[in-house]
Amino acid sequence: MPLSCHLGHGLVCTIFMQMLQTTLLKGAAFEVFYIWDFTNFTATLLTSTTQVYNNGVSGAYYYAAGATCQIILFACLAIKGKERAPAAHSYLEIVKARYGMKTHFVFIFWGIATNILVTSMLLTGGSAVVSDLTGMHTVAAILLLPLGVVVYTLFGGIKATFLTDYAHTVIMIIIIMIFAFTTFATSDTLGSPGAVWELVTKLAETQPREGNAGGSYLTMHSRSGGIFFVVNIVGNFGTVFLDNGYFNKAFAADPAAAMPGYVLGGLAWFAIPCFTATTMGLAALSLEGTPSWPTYPNRMTSAEVNAGLVLPNAAVALLGKGGAACSLLLVFMSVTSAMSAELIAVSTIFTYDIYRPYFEPNASGKKLIYTSHAAVVAYAYVMAAFAIGLHYAGISMGYLYELMGVIIGGAVLPSALTLLSKRQNVQAATFTPPIATGLAIMSWLLVAKFKFGEISLDTTFEDDAMLTGNVVALLSPLIIIPILTLIFKQDDFDWQILKQIERVDEEEEIYAATSSSHPDPEKIHPVKSHISVVASKLAELQNTKMQDDEELLAKSYKRAAVICLTLTICLVVLWPMPMFGTKYIFSKEFFTGWIVVLFIWIFFTAFMVIVYPIYEGRDALVTTFRGIYWDLTGQTYKLREWQDDHPEKMHAVTSQVTAQLYASSRQKTTFVDGKTLHDGYITPRNIEVELDDVKKE
Repeated sequence: MPLSCHLGHGLVCTIFMQMLQTTLLKGAAFEVFYIWDFTNFTATLLTSTTQVYNNGVSGAYYYAAGATCQIILFACLAIKGKERAPAAHSYLEIVKARYGMKTHFVFIFWGIATNILVTSMLLTGGSAVVSDLTGMHTVAAILLLPLGVVVYTLFGGIKATFLTDYAHTVIMIIIIMIFAFTTFATSDTLGSPGAVWELVTKLAETQPREGNAGGSYLTMHSRSGGIFFVVNIVGNFGTVFLDNGYFNKAFAADPAAAMPGYVLGGLAWFAIPCFTATTMGLAALSLEGTPSWPTYPNRMTSAEVNAGLVLPNAAVALLGKGGAACSLLLVFMSVTSAMSAELIAVSTIFTYDIYRPYFEPNASGKKLIYTSHAAVVAYAYVMAAFAIGLHYAGISMGYLYELMGVIIGGAVLPSALTLLSKRQNVQAATFTPPIATGLAIMSWLLVAKFKFGEISLDTTFEDDAMLTGNVVALLSPLIIIPILTLIFKQDDFDWQILKQIERVDEEEEIYAATSSSHPDPEKIHPVKSHISVVASKLAELQNTKMQDDEELLAKSYKRAAVICLTLTICLVVLWPMPMFGTKYIFSKEFFTGWIVVLFIWIFFTAFMVIVYPIYEGRDALVTTFRGIYWDLTGQTYKLREWQDDHPEKMHAVTSQVTAQLYASSRQKTTFVDGKTLHDGYITPRNIEVELDDVKKE
């Protein structure tokens, strides 16, 4: 019977939607850009612009470089994760498989804490901007922002985040370019890099920045900027290495895209905060004393600055109502896309790391979907309530951003070593995060108390207090882990154990979607869907794929380690440190060249995340839209014919191929008549014998 006869209309739509996602994942920079960018885009744009307003051009670079290095370094962790646990849904499943239940719960706590902090920043920062631009009450904005996100995440899942992220990115990059061309080319007040340089240079005399070389905003030598650089590096290690959303998309990526994807994606991402913050931060400094400024003749208060209102105010000063609309759209797009990624990350933890292992280990795929949907709705509005509390407590997005590393930084190293070192023992993995976090919080509060006289919201937000807490959180595990390893002896873990992690069985959903509405009442043996049979035959032809992928990932890891370390040293040391040490202040010519380089870089970013994904996904796009056209014009028979001729391109089939290859690699089984042995399926050559045995009984 042809494959198309087994496919209902709804399943066809799902196949095409997911096929688009799977193919686009091979667009390396596309996939990686969203792993970071839409998990924390709101904080990225608002915080980086605030840093330029406070510390000058160094703030933009230190934010961008301090976060890009984690994306690039995460490539090594992602490659090892795919190599050593190819069937995992989350890194927490890997923790459980290696260390057991207690350590699993420890990392669940830190994983959810990471998601809570990121989501809190999204809602506090996004609602502040919406309230400032529209006059809407902040609480109303907090409650409304998650609503649309919940709806499309429930219906679309992870594929919805890819598709909406792509659409949102196109809009956001266009808006960023509008801001840049207005500031440096067309504005009557500004209009060129030279004009901006002259206005900002004058500020060194009228309102010099303490701690900057010559009081200038056009220098990389900034005491406060340097402290933020360190805090930013620590905090972003936590958000990248502990946020389950990064691993979700890393495990979904094509093995061939892993290494180039993270490297190119990280470099493409660099221009977003660096160029946006340089443009809008310097525009704010240049225009704050002019009648076009929204709060003229008053300057912004520290509370408004910490809330992230520099960017929207600068947009209004540049473009009037058009600037307000652009910044509102920019923030709305970033909040909704990032919130969707966080919802999926938390629902994955709840479904695959709490409900499935501890409540219903044999839950069907359909039941897990229902559980995931419930987690999405619950988390969205629990976080809305939490963000309302933060609003009334006066805790801003900027405060949360710098606090992030203090709370989660202690779990970064043990989390990374779970995949990178077989010698880390269970005691080191279990006790290091709480010990390091406790020491970090203690150090943070002690500095606030003894250096500034009291523990308050203001003193704990001081540079020195935040710096101390963040550094202790990230670096104390370098001492704690070796001590615990010496006391309890080092482990010698067998990485093959991680390959026993199983994928969810999709057979029930596929069979229900493709089976006849009048099933045969005589069921002698478990029935497999026709899709699974086709997938099994394809799997037989690809029986070396798992080994090939593992060899590819092993080679990629070695190359990635060299490339990632080199780029990190360049971004963190070789580029900024000479300018910091020499206290160089940008000349007009140097500043103009700096802006030109950033313009070139933003066009590179636009190519990597807008044009390149379409190029790599061109076959899937043609297939998808052709299928939609056939379906809408009553030519569904053509769609069925295509499905019969190209089963290997259908997601339902390719997903089953992958599942059966995983099963084969775990059980060391072989293929017979298009099926793996010992999987509960009676092959066609044996079915008559089995029927005879049943009749005799």
